Amino acid sequence: MRDDPRLPFSPRFWRSPLRGPWFTSVLGIVLLVGITVLFVTGLVSYAAYNPDLAPVNDKTPDKGVLGFYLFAWPTHPHWLYRLNQGVHVTLGITLIPVLLAKLWSVVPRLFTLPPARSLTHALERLSLLLLVGGGLFEFVTGVLNVQLDYVFPGSFYTLHFYGAWVFFAAFLAHAVLKTPMALRNLRQSREERNDLVAPAPAEPTVSRRGALWFVGGGSLLLFLTTVGQSFDGLRRTALLAPHGGAEPGSGPNAFQINKTAAYAGIDPAETSEDAWRLVVTGRTGTVRLSRTQLAELPLHSAALPIACVEGWSTSDQWWRGVRLRDLAALVGYDGDPPDLFVESLQLHGSFRRSALRANQVADPSSLLALYVNGEDLSLDHGYPARIIVPAAPGVLNTKWVTRLTFGDL
Repeated sequence: MRDDPRLPFSPRFWRSPLRGPWFTSVLGIVLLVGITVLFVTGLVSYAAYNPDLAPVNDKTPDKGVLGFYLFAWPTHPHWLYRLNQGVHVTLGITLIPVLLAKLWSVVPRLFTLPPARSLTHALERLSLLLLVGGGLFEFVTGVLNVQLDYVFPGSFYTLHFYGAWVFFAAFLAHAVLKTPMALRNLRQSREERNDLVAPAPAEPTVSRRGALWFVGGGSLLLFLTTVGQSFDGLRRTALLAPHGGAEPGSGPNAFQINKTAAYAGIDPAETSEDAWRLVVTGRTGTVRLSRTQLAELPLHSAALPIACVEGWSTSDQWWRGVRLRDLAALVGYDGDPPDLFVESLQLHGSFRRSALRANQVADPSSLLALYVNGEDLSLDHGYPARIIVPAAPGVLNTKWVTRLTFGDL
């Protein structure tokens, strides 16, 4: 098979004059930096859910030692999660052309015979399999999640979390082995010949630098059609984001959402003034409050964004409502408030119940919001009341709140 140029196992099958150590090294260095940033921002995103606080927040309950780094998620700066997810998703999509070009540049090695010349070589090939497979898996599931297209089996959180650790372990091993060689290839004025260089190259139609410009142009195009999902003024340019395009509707509630009330199965009759009551439970018992009674409590305002794991976010919206720590005081927590368990009218789906840490409850900007931008919340934005907490992922800003339970979780 190695001698038949019609088969990919033969070095003569691969004839592109672009392949070589220099071209592969340039792409590798870009991915070394970019994927490291993706991994770190991904871990930070996972920590933002406070998965070690309560089972309802933990979508990867068997993480074991992989949760060694988890920490109590802060509330300041209030744009922290917005920045983290904007970088994570936008950078991930921007790197797709670089990843594909890198895989193309080394594809002859996937067909090298014999498959393993020694134990060391076998381990290297296995790490390469995990690297290529893991990279494609992470990028594909990430893009599908951004598009809200869950065609894969199981939970995105679990699949993406474990996939990231497998991929990054292989990536780290590969980087340790290959980075010194890549740097040496970039410094050399004359390229060394290796198994990536075609023994019988075809006539070039573009230079290697031209090919890099082509890859860079593809990345720039993806960047420009993605980054707008995090900026109101650029929203129409976010053609690849599900929340791109025009602002939804008009008026004070005209900003992005993930789930409409209809999608979440909210019955408007349950949110009427006569039917809806907020149940607040704590150390001294239970209090039931209508929306009118909530509006008669001391109200406070906070300018906070909504930012979601898919990378989209809004600018700061003006929220007005009752501080969570004031609601804790109604049920016996006059000093430092405890953790909070939040329940929604939503009957099905992830995060219809969620937990907030004591530091999030205590923050003066953490509200049970009744109004936004000077008007009542719309039903799609969580009427009659919703949680809004600085720096928290959007899914922890629970809509259609019906019960608050204060106490250590």
